Amino acid sequence: MTIPYNYIVIEGCIGAGKTTFSKMLAEDCNAELVLEQFADNPFLPKFYEDPVHYALPVEMHFLMERYRQLSQLLSARDMFKDFVVGDYFIDKCIIFSKNNLLRDEFNLYSTVFNTISSFLPKPDLIIYLYNEPERLLQNIARRGREYEKNITAEYLNDIQESYMNYFRQNTNIPIVLVHAANLDFVSSQADYLKIRNLLEQTFEKGIHRVSFQ
Repeated sequence: MTIPYNYIVIEGCIGAGKTTFSKMLAEDCNAELVLEQFADNPFLPKFYEDPVHYALPVEMHFLMERYRQLSQLLSARDMFKDFVVGDYFIDKCIIFSKNNLLRDEFNLYSTVFNTISSFLPKPDLIIYLYNEPERLLQNIARRGREYEKNITAEYLNDIQESYMNYFRQNTNIPIVLVHAANLDFVSSQADYLKIRNLLEQTFEKGIHRVSFQ
């Protein structure tokens, strides 16, 4: 198969399966894999217990780790890989921080983000795995991370709506919204190929909605 993109991002809300799909795609298509290092964030468990006090440090840690990863990607591409696939879009920093931070904190955070993000690569294509909060909660419960047990459907809905609002306002990248409610790309090769084969298409800048029956 021929994929006309150099840098693809698989995005989605918490529990959407973006990391799993990114790993499958990288192995299947000889792609360089960039994964978010969420387990290295020491503030994440504390944030879920006390979001008011730990929102700023958790978001700052994510920002700096993502900056480190993507700046390394710019300077040291693996020339033996066909393209790059990542399981996060750097602009998710703004999406999550706007939802999690107080206004003054967000204003400070935005200044830092805008300063450093201009130096980072932006994807040629974003695949967003869209799912209902109830399905996301099932996926979260299945993977069994203790610190995620208090995540609510309301929080997931707010995050996903923040993604949609951001995409509507920022259409300088092709964004494919895949309604994944009826897909099980982990267990079904056919479902996996439905999403993978989208990467062979050339999409114009802006939002494109795809649903499989």
